[in-house]
Amino acid sequence: MGVEQRVRELVEPVVALSGLDLYDVELASGILRVTVDRQGGVDVDAIGEISHAISRLLDDEDVISDTRYLLEVSSPGIERRLRTPEHFAANVDTEVRVRLTHAIDGVRRFDGRLVAATPTRVEIEIDGNRRTFAHEDISDARTIFDWSTALNREPDVDLSDSSSTTKAQSSGRAMEKKAPVQ
Repeated sequence: MGVEQRVRELVEPVVALSGLDLYDVELASGILRVTVDRQGGVDVDAIGEISHAISRLLDDEDVISDTRYLLEVSSPGIERRLRTPEHFAANVDTEVRVRLTHAIDGVRRFDGRLVAATPTRVEIEIDGNRRTFAHEDISDARTIFDWSTALNREPDVDLSDSSSTTKAQSSGRAMEKKAPVQ
């Protein structure tokens, strides 16, 4: 069993007890990345708390004793990295960008809508055409957030009185901030 799998098995119960889901574990170039999530998103306080808990656990259990590493705990963010068949399956009907290990007809990067995912393959609709890629042929994949649509949205601002209330969406939770109108 590899280090990533041992870390996953060790931290998953701690992450679950914190009300979070373990999204991914990756050890690369001396950085142990533990990615956590939950319905509605993860706030900075939750990341800080689970980071301390995971750090203590890894120190106590000495899972990575033969290598120096830096622990990085984060949320997957808006544009999520897709590494496992489960990641792909959870993001069917989402816009994705896939980079292949080798070019097909001179092209290595494909953007489109993920329409199907199995344990061995993904199917992406690109400009009305469907392409199928084996997981082992994918070097990198992410969801694509449509920033232009989000930035062109009308802000939720009430200018009817002397102060305005602006609502901002952050990690799935609405925050309210009073701002004086000038």
